[in-house]
Amino acid sequence: MAIPPHLMRVREAARFLGISLRTLEKHRTYGTGPLYRKVGGRVLYSVEDMMAWTAGGARHSPSETTPTRVFPARPLTQEERESL
Repeated sequence: MAIPPHLMRVREAARFLGISLRTLEKHRTYGTGPLYRKVGGRVLYSVEDMMAWTAGGARHSPSETTPTRVFPARPLTQEERESL
């Protein structure tokens, strides 16, 4: 039997990610952030989903290009949406 993922509320998740609560809310609004769950009206984030989301920004050097990217907390352009 697998242990369920640890779930965090928004404030905990923002602290875990090292970003502001407002930035995490914007990511949720624009669809640019980690996966989340709605349970009983509460927004919850799993550690695994947050780690997977941040992995998209992993780089060895500034010039490295990879197929994944962590977008800023803003509406995406058409080109950015197509690259997802």
